[in-house]
Amino acid sequence: MKFLENMMKKMEPSFKKGGKFEKLHPLYDGFATFAFTPNHATHSGAHIRDSIDLKRTMMTVIIALIPCLVFGMWNVGYWHYSALGIPATMMQEFVYGLIKVLPLVVVSYGVGLGIEFAFCIAKGHAIQEGFLVSGMLIPLVMPADVPLWMVAVATAFSVVIAKEVFGGTGMNIVNVALTARAFLFFAYPTFMAGEVWISGDKTQFVDGTTGATNLGHLAGLVTNPETKDVVMNEKVADLWTTFIGIEPGSVGETSGLAILIGAGILILTGIGSFRIMASMFAGGFLMQTIFNAWGANPYMEVDPMHQLMMGGFMFGMVFMVTDPVTAAQTPTGKIIYGVLAGMLSILVRVVNPAFPEGVMMAILLSNVFAPTIDHYVVQANIKRRLNRAKLKTA
Repeated sequence: MKFLENMMKKMEPSFKKGGKFEKLHPLYDGFATFAFTPNHATHSGAHIRDSIDLKRTMMTVIIALIPCLVFGMWNVGYWHYSALGIPATMMQEFVYGLIKVLPLVVVSYGVGLGIEFAFCIAKGHAIQEGFLVSGMLIPLVMPADVPLWMVAVATAFSVVIAKEVFGGTGMNIVNVALTARAFLFFAYPTFMAGEVWISGDKTQFVDGTTGATNLGHLAGLVTNPETKDVVMNEKVADLWTTFIGIEPGSVGETSGLAILIGAGILILTGIGSFRIMASMFAGGFLMQTIFNAWGANPYMEVDPMHQLMMGGFMFGMVFMVTDPVTAAQTPTGKIIYGVLAGMLSILVRVVNPAFPEGVMMAILLSNVFAPTIDHYVVQANIKRRLNRAKLKTA
């Protein structure tokens, strides 16, 4: 590593002001500070909240995402071979999933980082490292069979519209990865809903195999309540299976176990907010408990814990809603923000069967409300302190 560091230092003059490659300095600086600890600090930007290097923060999140990525690759292969009725070893299943998922990751990073490099060179500022995490999150919230060109278009849209137009990393108001998924959900709904969650040629699947998710089956209960027994007994996985994650779904969202491993890493390192995670879980649990008491349709009668383990709720709770840029920042605001996201997730999911996965919409909406939540929390603190001061002077 010392050899590489010395080589980078020898190249540095060529990229500094007056050097042959002066305009490419942001590109050089990005690679140099990614590989080695930078010798300079950030001086401006909304993301200044800790002394830790932003790249190290992002790398910690990526490490926390690895269990979801690895399990997701195996799960893609497992459902592919199961749908075809072909026996396969765990290694064969993983290799198939690796072949399907790795191109999504490559396209996401290639397009996203390419756009960020272009903006940095055009504006002459250092590379902003926020996309290191977004580039991994985008493929993890996609179906395995989504066309690569769609991933490219969605990534480009989210980086430019959701981040760069607001000023880059630390300035965006909504989660970049969820913006990419929302773009595809509304622009190409047939590729993001229905029977798309099992990879492979659907015409070759054995009889009785379906590509719908647990939530997709449950959403049908709103209009067909008489199918409740069939759906719950034959089409929806039990709580333990759902927690482990052996179900169709987006690449990285299905395994509650893998997600909780990632949550542990984020909480122990101080990167992720336990306050937000816990409050979102409490909000979702409370909302489903209320629906249980109401019981207007069979979907509302699903056990709260089972409901929270389905779909992308756990993934959103750990990796999306905790985004330090778009989340609330005050301690009290984080609790309100998390509860709001949790309750909205279940509300959208259960009440509107057109959006069986309500987590995406709920978190994006909560992102928009986060600054307002913080504003009123701060104003309440100011008012309380002024009242306390008046009492002391009275």
